[in-house]
Amino acid sequence: MNAYTPPLARLIEQLQKLPGVGPKTAQRLALYLIKRPEDEVQAFAQALLDAKRQVGLCKTCFHLSAEPICSICRNPSRDRATICVVADPRDVIALEKMREYSGLYHVLGGVISPMDGIGPDQLQIQPLVRRASQAEIQEVILAISPSVEGETTTLYIGQLLRPFVKVTQIAFGLPMGGDLEYADEVTLARALEGRRELL
Repeated sequence: MNAYTPPLARLIEQLQKLPGVGPKTAQRLALYLIKRPEDEVQAFAQALLDAKRQVGLCKTCFHLSAEPICSICRNPSRDRATICVVADPRDVIALEKMREYSGLYHVLGGVISPMDGIGPDQLQIQPLVRRASQAEIQEVILAISPSVEGETTTLYIGQLLRPFVKVTQIAFGLPMGGDLEYADEVTLARALEGRRELL
């Protein structure tokens, strides 16, 4: 016998689909939400719908944006000679928090992972090659987490870009398999400063 009334059970089931949310957390969140005033819950639901409908990818760098071109790409004070390549929008957010990097970004949308059926054609690699071949670009910094898939992606992109531009890789003060998203600002800043040219 189910202890939850069907509408509550459906809410718990939907909340469990969120990353890192197990049954107990889903239950706690659902019970919290149903205790809130209806206008707060409506505002929460509207924020979810608005984000889903309005947030897409920047046409230049593929970072999250509600505009066709994101605020970073539109910012005239950014260093337009440098592109930092990351796997995921969360990595852009992590790097921006440290306030040390002033160049542009390029978000791949993942890493090469044959086991998961993700090859170079499923990532934003060709647009990166087009951007890097422009005369104004002087350096491409590869800031991809140091996993097996991340290293494969880094080497693949490095080989493609080397004919056009200087390619560097950030130094990692992170353990192999660590994610940029979870690194503190000091570790990220030192890794960016200690970048080396890709061989």
